[in-house]
Amino acid sequence: MPVFSDNTRGALMMMGAMCAYTFNDAFMKALSDEIPLFQAIFFRGMGAVVFLAILCKILGQLRFRFPLREWGLLLLRTAGELGGTFFFLTALFNMPIANVSAILQVLPLSVSLAAALFLGEALGWRRLTAIFVGFVGVIMIIQPGGADFNIFSLYALAAVGCVTLRDIAVRRMSRDVPSVFVALIAAVGVTCMGAAGSMFTPWQPFTTTSGLQLAGAMSFLIFGYIASVSAMRFGEIGFVAPFRYTSLLVALVLGVLVFGEWPNALALTGGAVVVATGLFTLYRETQLRIRHRVVPDRIR
Repeated sequence: MPVFSDNTRGALMMMGAMCAYTFNDAFMKALSDEIPLFQAIFFRGMGAVVFLAILCKILGQLRFRFPLREWGLLLLRTAGELGGTFFFLTALFNMPIANVSAILQVLPLSVSLAAALFLGEALGWRRLTAIFVGFVGVIMIIQPGGADFNIFSLYALAAVGCVTLRDIAVRRMSRDVPSVFVALIAAVGVTCMGAAGSMFTPWQPFTTTSGLQLAGAMSFLIFGYIASVSAMRFGEIGFVAPFRYTSLLVALVLGVLVFGEWPNALALTGGAVVVATGLFTLYRETQLRIRHRVVPDRIR
């Protein structure tokens, strides 16, 4: 059997996670033909809550005694998760999966910018330039005013804003709050949102096809969560993080093979710009992290 380094394992896990998340998106998009948005969110969320609750119990992370500040950040993160789920799935149900995925790739840039604005983290001119160019790439994907413009592109942008809020809340959160517990609280919130929304929309019966699609979405979502957590534990974040962009390639393939969708040349170019600037930003953050670790040994 081949022996893999920790970074290689982490990279493989991250690729697996991104593939799983994108397949989950594809199943949810296919499900939209038969099942309303909030009903799909509710039933998928039920499976995620049960799984995460069991995992929390096994890992000994099912505890609730945290300072009020941590609960405030937990609720803020959950609010970002709620908004991100609603806006992302609404966009996904109404526009090509590759376009939605391409817009979401701007997240490393938006999180870096938000961290500089609200958390006081340093942001040099190189990364600031990369962020600006990355947002130009997003405009190329959205193409406001063009023939291919879709109002739901703005929902995808709103999802980026909500997920950025979620990630900034996590950065402020103490490490004493277990990661699986954080995910469980978010899953409970999203499931409750699905239940509330379902009260105002007529439910549709599940057919064999829609039931299998829901099961597929739930299974890939759970696997994606396990793989993404494992990726962060195995490898160095600077090495592993760039493999997040696997999701865009998978979304392009699924868009063509499953939904018959192919982004136009400008959108593809914009996606490439976003990925390139995101990779550069991750590279710069890794270099700065390495520099801060190196302390000159002046005394021998």
